[in-house]
Amino acid sequence: MSDGPERVVRNGGALLVACLEALGARMAFGVPGESYLPVLDAMYDTRGRFDFVLCRQEGGAAFMADAYGKLTGTPGICMVTRGPGVTNASIGIHSAMQASTPALYFVGQVGTDMLGREAFQEINYRAVFGTVAKWATEIEHVDRIPEIVSRAWSVALSGRPGPVVIALPEDVLSAETATRPLSRVPAIAEPAPAATPLAETRRALAEASRPLIIMGGAGWTAEGKAAIQRFAEASQIPVLCAFRYLDLFDNNSPVFSGDAGVGMTAGVKKLITDADLVLALNIRFGEMTTGAYTLFDVPEARQRIVHAHASADEIGKIYSPEIALHAGPNTTSVALADAPIAGDWASWCREARAQYVDGLEAPEQPSPVDMGVVMKTLRERLADDAILTNGAGNFAVWPSKFFVYGPKHRLLGPQSGAMGYGLPAAVAAKVVYPDRQVVCVAGDGDFQMNCQELGTAMQVGRGPVILVVNNGTYGTIRMHQERTYPERVSGTELQNPDFSALAASYGFHGERVETTADFPAALERALASPTGAVLDLNVSAEALSPRQSLSQMRAAALAAKG
Repeated sequence: MSDGPERVVRNGGALLVACLEALGARMAFGVPGESYLPVLDAMYDTRGRFDFVLCRQEGGAAFMADAYGKLTGTPGICMVTRGPGVTNASIGIHSAMQASTPALYFVGQVGTDMLGREAFQEINYRAVFGTVAKWATEIEHVDRIPEIVSRAWSVALSGRPGPVVIALPEDVLSAETATRPLSRVPAIAEPAPAATPLAETRRALAEASRPLIIMGGAGWTAEGKAAIQRFAEASQIPVLCAFRYLDLFDNNSPVFSGDAGVGMTAGVKKLITDADLVLALNIRFGEMTTGAYTLFDVPEARQRIVHAHASADEIGKIYSPEIALHAGPNTTSVALADAPIAGDWASWCREARAQYVDGLEAPEQPSPVDMGVVMKTLRERLADDAILTNGAGNFAVWPSKFFVYGPKHRLLGPQSGAMGYGLPAAVAAKVVYPDRQVVCVAGDGDFQMNCQELGTAMQVGRGPVILVVNNGTYGTIRMHQERTYPERVSGTELQNPDFSALAASYGFHGERVETTADFPAALERALASPTGAVLDLNVSAEALSPRQSLSQMRAAALAAKG
């Protein structure tokens, strides 16, 4: 009598790759290292099914895995070598954690016979990444690869999604085993709201005079987003998106009222503080969304708070909610959509929407290239399923406050505030969706954090369009410098290379845009380029902020100092 299919003997690297392919992994972003050669060797046989995207630096690869996880809702895969490789990648791991992005970071490790000796490039991954990632572990025996990989996949996706770091000792990857790989994807059902707190939520909403919905986080489906939009519109409740989650809700909706994030407008702050009930849907109450924890009293807010989240660890972590829904965003939204709430708050909703619409128009900028006009051009020209990306810096206010995200648009930005995120994210987006328009808005300093990933785009033949806001300064720091230490500029001025020439060296279309009038035609050439494009925008440092010039900041600071 047969005991099942014949067992195949393979090494740990091949077993790992077979497990990932069975789980549905289709690409891994990484930089090669001798510490995980058996994995790379196994991927030689999976080309076309499960591909290795060769990146130029581990930080860029880690950002790409984060972007993949955001775009697909399945774990992004990153593979890097031990020691310097993973410490370079740590920026992406931290970003994935703050963004609640599902991702698996596979890291080389010294052999198990050397562990604990501070061998060459050895790191104690559980200790170093235990507080950075959602889970950090090490596979210490080849036969446990399927078990731990399956668990890592589940951990990355369940509750509050996040990154998992898995260390791979060299001898575990080279050891042979007859252990079978995984054959199915773990089924992780999203928790649904219990009847009692759901009924309490409906009653609380009906009792409110100025209700508000703030939504964000990971794990949203098209069905869930459509359901919360139906509910909010039928109930006439204004909706805000948390920091850098603007693409979760159709910005064209009559109830959409802006974002609660960096550069929060006075209108949004007032909306939050004046609300008497806040339905916090899948958010983790981060610093940026709460105005540095000033818009809600800690731990008991003035506003009645209903907090729905799939992770029990997030409920009550900072604010004690009046009603807690231990449930996922989609099941909660679908349940709410069944019965809209009627209330006397139509004028409240109209005013909230009006302040958002009014804020879309920026005043004329004191700059050769006016970014307000640039964003208006993008709103008019980009496809309805375009993907926008950005890194961190003052320039990021433009895609955050002055682009209107429809139901098919996507925004990929670093909730961690990491510079250099936008370009790798754009490359990943173009790899995943080669036929969609992908536009990265980057600062000049931000762009140079990972501009080498143009090489990754060149190698895979997937070039996005990058708009470099070239103002010759680290804008965010310069802004704070002028406000705190006016007329004492130190360590923030940049001398930049010829970005057009740099782009051309990577096979991109490169072009310097000197004036606002030149931008529309330059954008058309960029979008038409089959290899991608870099547009170097001539932006003045005077235009550090859309509504206050650098000179005005300095004058205000000097006046305050007397």
